Amino acid sequence: MRRIAVLTSGGDAPGMNAAIRAVTRTALAKGWEVYGVRQGYAGLIAGNFVPLGARDVSSIMQHGGTILGTARSSEFKTEAGRSKALHALGSFGIDGLVVIGGNGSQTGAYHLSQMGFPVVGVASTIDNDLYGSDITIGVDTALNIALESIDRLKVTATSLERAFLVEVMGRDCGYLALMAGIAGGAEAIVIPEVETNPDEVVRLLSEAYRRGKSHAIVVVAEGAKYNAEALAAHFREHQGEIGFELRVTILGHVQRGGNPGAFDRLLATWLGAEAVEALARGEHGVLVGQIKGEVRTTPLAEVVANKKPLDLSLLKLNDVLAR
Repeated sequence: MRRIAVLTSGGDAPGMNAAIRAVTRTALAKGWEVYGVRQGYAGLIAGNFVPLGARDVSSIMQHGGTILGTARSSEFKTEAGRSKALHALGSFGIDGLVVIGGNGSQTGAYHLSQMGFPVVGVASTIDNDLYGSDITIGVDTALNIALESIDRLKVTATSLERAFLVEVMGRDCGYLALMAGIAGGAEAIVIPEVETNPDEVVRLLSEAYRRGKSHAIVVVAEGAKYNAEALAAHFREHQGEIGFELRVTILGHVQRGGNPGAFDRLLATWLGAEAVEALARGEHGVLVGQIKGEVRTTPLAEVVANKKPLDLSLLKLNDVLAR
């Protein structure tokens, strides 16, 4: 192992830059050369490589996003596209690749690994839906951004005696919505993992109003069957039952854009450094993640074959706490 490359793929996450820095400097300390791949797998196919030195990754860990850029590539999903990527890696004399990203990114890493190329994945996605890591890079920061937004909305909701439907990101995973809802004291939480009857949410809001609450918050995952807009449309037909005046706030990509907090910087540093150590000891075709407080590796074959479960007992806990 003399020369490695690192790329970021899929949705950006706060902490990706800290992982790039850790990969680069850990590899340089071993006497290896490091190349960054711009624009994810699309850049890999195009051979968009740039050399990375210690100074190239200075003062980047405190910034959100990724200095390498990221993109989605439909071409890479084809065998022909992956063959082009392998050719590009070979033309630059790359001996190993570190892929920082979530489910789609690690699926791509798995396919490259199956084609015989040494690849190590680093668990990074704000959705926290990646098997092989209890918590992924970007989650903590995104959660705190969502929580701050909920706290701010509570202030105006209380002043005007309103109910707010707050939609958070997470694709088909309800982790962000569940945790933000519990931490933010939501009256109801709607997630894709549990089918929600909108009339039940109406009941919860109307009961909160009758108990004398001055506001109500419903946190909704974007991937739920009844997302914020769908719930709002249903609630308009039951406005008289709810009591509260209703407003909708969709947080959207603002959750991705924050500067990483201390936890995400540390997690990204640990995982990025371990990715290089895995390549150094000849371990590849694996994902580096945090499991039970320790940095561990999980075969990419297991990562792409399994779905990470969500602790639904926390949803029942919120039902108790919201009263």
